[in-house]
Amino acid sequence: MLRRLYIRDYIIVDQLELEFAAGFVALTGETGAGKSILVDALSLALGERADAASVRSGCEKAEISAEFSVSAGSALSNWLRDNDFDDDACLMRRVIESSGRSRGYINGVPATLTQLREAADFLADIHGQHAHHCLLRSDAQRQLLDGLAGHKPLVEEVAAIHAAWRKAKDERLTAEKNAEANIREREMLAWQVKELTALGFEAGGWAETTLEHRKLAHAASLQSGVEEILDGLSEGEQAAMWQVERMGARLRQLIDYDPSLKGALETIEGAQIQLQEAAHVLRHYRDRIDLDPARLSEMESRIRAVHDAARKYRVAPEELPQLLAGWGARLIELETLQDAAALAEREAQARQAYLARAATLSKGRKKAATALSKAVTEAMQQLAMPGGRFEAVLEKLPEGASYGLESVEFRVSAHPGQPSGPMSKVASGGELSRIGLAIQVIASASGNVPTLVFDEVDVGIGGGVAEIVGRLLKQLGGDRQVLCVTHLPQVAAQADRQWTVSKEGADNGVVSRVIPLDREGRIEEIARMLGGLQITPTTRKHAAEMLGY
Repeated sequence: MLRRLYIRDYIIVDQLELEFAAGFVALTGETGAGKSILVDALSLALGERADAASVRSGCEKAEISAEFSVSAGSALSNWLRDNDFDDDACLMRRVIESSGRSRGYINGVPATLTQLREAADFLADIHGQHAHHCLLRSDAQRQLLDGLAGHKPLVEEVAAIHAAWRKAKDERLTAEKNAEANIREREMLAWQVKELTALGFEAGGWAETTLEHRKLAHAASLQSGVEEILDGLSEGEQAAMWQVERMGARLRQLIDYDPSLKGALETIEGAQIQLQEAAHVLRHYRDRIDLDPARLSEMESRIRAVHDAARKYRVAPEELPQLLAGWGARLIELETLQDAAALAEREAQARQAYLARAATLSKGRKKAATALSKAVTEAMQQLAMPGGRFEAVLEKLPEGASYGLESVEFRVSAHPGQPSGPMSKVASGGELSRIGLAIQVIASASGNVPTLVFDEVDVGIGGGVAEIVGRLLKQLGGDRQVLCVTHLPQVAAQADRQWTVSKEGADNGVVSRVIPLDREGRIEEIARMLGGLQITPTTRKHAAEMLGY
């Protein structure tokens, strides 16, 4: 549950730190005092979007921190650990700059807005004063029903399977539409693949081909040149090898006179060995030179063919193997697309998988719709709508949709004998407020989130109905933490604790203050809510009676 809320330089709050406990807490105060600002600040800490207007006038940034308790082994603890946050506490922090940019943190570690919102799913449910208007939309009604039933993972799975089915169907339709064009493309690619395959070289083969051609084209020059070099190295008395050998012999004689020439002799003897090795290599090369005009002619024809193909397809010769590989892959793809039976079978399998999981979702929705209809109908009897009836109706969709096989519509009969109809058309404004509140309370009661926040959700009701609403919230506060911003004394009087929010002047404008109320403070505040500016002893007595004092 929420333990502490710290706010600094947010709208009209300069600095505020509140500590929370379990049970039902009511926040009251004059209109415009900033009661809903506290709820908005908490929403920002939990990942709602922020803008520059969040920062108090004249300040550089606003800061909001919300500290929640964490139970060992809980879903929240597991989520924190899985996302590399410390799991012994949960401190949600948001910093909004005057430029509108913001940063989020969880337990002091930078966090994305998505992570803040994911953590918020385990921490708090916030119901705004206009939440019942959202319930007039079919998609919101469906999402609420699925939330009550815990269907979120199954809904996501159904949506993914539906997308796979649609993709398979689109591939089949596209193949049928493009059948003739695909046939022409496949025939052309098959001919082109055959043409390039006949050239007979793979990646890297062009370099080998051009090298072999150069050797064949210059074989005679290579042969005569090697012969010439061999003559100069080892043939005749003037050959280099014999010249070096004679110089070595003469140097050995001179060493007898001066031993320091021994180093020079070693160098000459090394040169002699290297010349012998070079002559050996050249003789071996000369004997392997291939004077093959037929092979040369074959290589020249092949190179001409490669150059012709490269010009034809506007690529470099060395890029032809890569081009061939791409064509081959496309040819395989086209052959697959042309297999109408395989595409139809793939589509049928995807459709069957969708229908199977969607049927499971439908079964769960029917059960949840029955339970919700019963619970809201019972609540309507307490909320000044005796004989009223609520139905969560599932309407089958002919082709199904990404969210399942049916849409959801909330229907209401506000009075006995009145035919049921869509909630938006049958219920009056006051009835809509009461029904919406009943749905929110029931939805909160069925969930596992420890902190429930209601921001003036009692707008549009009063009198005995307001007292019943207060009792419902107090009942929720028995095992949850409930925070309620209210302008109704009947609701506030049911709270375990009450805080009042007020505005006061400051050096740089107006600031908001929050004061926990004691026994006398609660009597005064409830009396103010009952009687306005003129608070009489009778009003105070009535307030004390409402509070059970």
